[in-house]
Amino acid sequence: MPIYKVILLAIVQGLAELLPVSSSAHVVVAERLMGLDPSLPQMTLLLVMLHTGTMFAVIAYFWKQWRQSYFASADAFKRVAVRLAHATALTGVFGYALIKAIEMTAFKGHSKAEIEMLFGRLDLIAPALACAGIMILFAGLREPKKDAATTAYTATTSLTRRPTDSVTMRQAGWIGLAQALALPFRGLSRSGATISVGMLAGATKQRAERFSFALAVIITPAAIVRETVRVLHQTRDAAAAGVPSNLHDTVAKSLLGAAFSFLAGLVALRWLSNWLENGRWYLFGIYCLLASAAVFYLHARGF
Repeated sequence: MPIYKVILLAIVQGLAELLPVSSSAHVVVAERLMGLDPSLPQMTLLLVMLHTGTMFAVIAYFWKQWRQSYFASADAFKRVAVRLAHATALTGVFGYALIKAIEMTAFKGHSKAEIEMLFGRLDLIAPALACAGIMILFAGLREPKKDAATTAYTATTSLTRRPTDSVTMRQAGWIGLAQALALPFRGLSRSGATISVGMLAGATKQRAERFSFALAVIITPAAIVRETVRVLHQTRDAAAAGVPSNLHDTVAKSLLGAAFSFLAGLVALRWLSNWLENGRWYLFGIYCLLASAAVFYLHARGF
């Protein structure tokens, strides 16, 4: 694969992964437009490395905020750790059950079928993008009223409740369930779903954003390990079939891609935080709806 395509995919992944617009949808469309096959082991390895780059971008960007809030004291760390564990457990249980239910329904009679076989279908990505857009739009339009109510509630209860800089257990649970829903559906943005659901559950937008990306840092390594195992299996099967994999060249280009996705991720997070702070969250929803229409069009054109 030419280096310029690797860099282009890295920028698309880095921006879209951390903005609430679904990186998988944008990467799949970009791969189709560039004539690349997402199912090849080389493409899977590249995607793993791009996810790694964006994960380190999240850590670099949010580390100061996490240190001032989640690591401010032993008590603060305990509270957020319990909430992260709660949300992650819900993601694991419900996400796994949802994936297996889809595999059993969509691939009935195929014992080795995997959910990833559906990830490149534009006819599935388009409605998922539309769902994400509606969710973000709804949360964004409700935001001013909710924030005013939250501010008033905080002012009247500050003397009777212990302050916290994290989401509540109930809000963490809803965020975990939203993340589970995003796992099998490419086009349903993980960050868009989790932040929007957190806001709709009553969390302030800053807390929902901070908790959502802390949760991403926990789940991303598991996803990277899973994809790495798939790469190894695909490479082994390709070698058995006599297909050259050129693994060393792919690894070198993937590392370059990870560096570009890291830089693009930092830009995306700055953009995201700015729009959240200035009440522009709903604009991401409008974009997702427009992107959904564009993906429907590409599908109708045979891409």
